Amino acid sequence: MNTPAPKRPEPQKKPDFERSLARLEEVVRKLESPQLSLDEAMKLFEEGVELSRECQKQLEEAEGKVEILLQKADGKLVAQPFEPEGNGEA
Repeated sequence: MNTPAPKRPEPQKKPDFERSLARLEEVVRKLESPQLSLDEAMKLFEEGVELSRECQKQLEEAEGKVEILLQKADGKLVAQPFEPEGNGEA
């Protein structure tokens, strides 16, 4: 009788952008609480900085992928600045 080999734990995947962003928003809400102790605030602030850096890194990686996809047929890269809608100056 063959018994299946025990599953190896999967290598830890890096957190996805949406999950990291949601956690960052949660950290910000907690930091805004007036009942927060200084120690807890410092721990949350440190976590928030790490989450912010991770989100920024993921955004930069995505931007690089988008630039690759915008290559012209002749192989020249056409990098165009991203301008979100509704970001006009009043």
